[in-house]
Formats: sequence, structure tokens, C-alpha cells
Amino acid sequence: MTLTQGKEVYSVVDPPCIGIGYKWSAAELSAALHGPVAAILFDDEGKKDVQEVLSGVPETGFRRDALRRVLATPRRIETWRVGEAIAETWLTAHRNCYFPWSVGRDKRRRGSSLPGPDLVGLYSDDHGDCLALGEVKTSSEIRYPPRVMYGPEGLRRQLLDLRDNIATRRTLFLYLAYRANGADWKERFQRAAIRYLNNDSDVQLFGFLVRDVPPNNKDLRRSVNILSQNCPDVTVIEIFALHVPDGYLDGIGDSVVASRKRIEP
Repeated sequence: MTLTQGKEVYSVVDPPCIGIGYKWSAAELSAALHGPVAAILFDDEGKKDVQEVLSGVPETGFRRDALRRVLATPRRIETWRVGEAIAETWLTAHRNCYFPWSVGRDKRRRGSSLPGPDLVGLYSDDHGDCLALGEVKTSSEIRYPPRVMYGPEGLRRQLLDLRDNIATRRTLFLYLAYRANGADWKERFQRAAIRYLNNDSDVQLFGFLVRDVPPNNKDLRRSVNILSQNCPDVTVIEIFALHVPDGYLDGIGDSVVASRKRIEP
């Protein structure tokens, strides 16, 4: 299923950082939630891998029922998780990104939030593959910018850390390296590794804000201006705001879970 980009409603440009706001209709949001976003939220690909690993285990009716319970749809999904899934699918569809490892697979506790950036993967530009790192925030606050954009835990500060902290980028590079051996994306990672090892600032950074209030470029303007200052020449930063219809984020996680349960066998 094709994920639409949405209608561009504003842009803020301060090279090498840009910010663009898009808007989805209710129909575009619904198509995403019932298609690629749901596949990410419920890790459909990962569940298939689990089933394949266990395919050689002798089956009984009891074991089949137990596996079904292990892989069952969660009873609740937080709104911010839906926002992260929207960001991942949108960047994959429209910014040549590939995020090979769902961060949900690293969780040790249901409902927990892992430290570190929300998105870690690869990006293809005119020079080939490079490391792609992204941070995602979701907000219904009628305030421009919303509080999730600033402060010590805000998106702006998180992107500044990814831009300026060599140790952070090194940890994320190794995070992918540990998972690349034997993977079908190994060669892409190797090409990105060449660029990173030549210059550890040669990365693509993404900020992504999911909103359900009327668009206003104040959401991104200040962050774009700050992130452009003292930015390394080879680092590219793009921040996107995706606006869904007003008020649609309220209860969106429950809605996605209910939709998935209706189609489960």
C-alpha cells in the first residue's frame, strides 16, 4: 500500500537545516493506520520471523495456542508509539530511508520507552548510503511550538545531541553494526560505514513531529534556525511536521488495536 506524502502547508529553510510541514486528510490517515503503520506497530515482519524460527519445533494444539498468545496483539498502544510508526513509514516512503531493526524488539518491559533515538537506520542520497538517525515527537498541545520541541528532553535538544555528540553517534553506529552481519542490508550498511569512518559527522538527521492541530510554521522555525548554527558541513538535518485532522490523536492507539483485533483469526 502506498503511503501518501500529504499536502505541503509551509516550509522553513536555513541551510543546512530545513523544516517542512505537511497535512494528511482523514482518508490518508486511515489508509496509513490500516496499512504500513499497523505493520510497524505490530511488527508483522518480526512475528513472521519468530514463526519461521519455531517452524521446526514439534507442534501440538497446546503449543500453537501458546505461541498465538505470545504473539497476540497488545491490549494497548500509546499515542507516541503511533507517532513513531507514522514517522518511520513516512520517512521510508518519502525520504529514501531504511530502518532495519524495530526498536520494539529491544524492549525488556511492555510499554517501556528505550533510551536513545527513536529511529536508527540508513539513508540514500546522491553520494550513496549513510547513517540515518531520527527523533520523533507527538503532540496535541495548542501551542506553537509545543513543549515537546524544546527543553532538556525536547526534539531540538535531542537533535543537537545527535549532531554534536561523537560518542552518541558511535554507539548508534555500533548498534547497527552488531545487527548487520548476515542481514540482507549488510552491503548497504558497509557502504554507509565507509562514509561514517571517513567522517563521523557524515550523517543524515531527521526530526519528526506529529500534530493534530492547525498547521503553523512556528512549530519548526526556531528549531531550524538553532540547528543550522555551527552545523558541520557534511551533516544534513531535516525536520518534518505531519498534521493529521484536528483532534484525531485522542485515542488513536486504542483505535488501531481495535481495528487489528477485528481482522485477527
